[in-house]
Amino acid sequence: QVQLVESGGGLVQAGGSLRLSCELSARTLSSYTMGWFRQAPGKEREFVVAVSWTGNNAYWGDSVKGRFTISRENEKNTVFLQMNSLKSDDTAVYYCAAALGVFIDFRFKDPSYWGPGTQVTVSS
Repeated sequence: QVQLVESGGGLVQAGGSLRLSCELSARTLSSYTMGWFRQAPGKEREFVVAVSWTGNNAYWGDSVKGRFTISRENEKNTVFLQMNSLKSDDTAVYYCAAALGVFIDFRFKDPSYWGPGTQVTVSS
């Protein structure tokens, strides 16, 4: 059983920054790719990022590339999504996701596990 819990969402002005966290808990110790998706009202779910087990590699969605960064602390099974230069278009529910494997490309393979989501609202 794998559980993901997000935190750090909230309201921020355009141009500001926000950091999301996601902690993974599992019964067995394994290597997981972790990442983020988002979904704005009335829109389809959008891929944001997938980060490898080591944290050294990542796939990024085009709309956030260059503005967002990701890091992970495997001792805490936690990933951090640093969001800078936020725009109103970044307003969405952000979902943490994970899959068993050292580096899965979530653009082409759906994650196996999802968090409940955290709301990010960017005011213009």
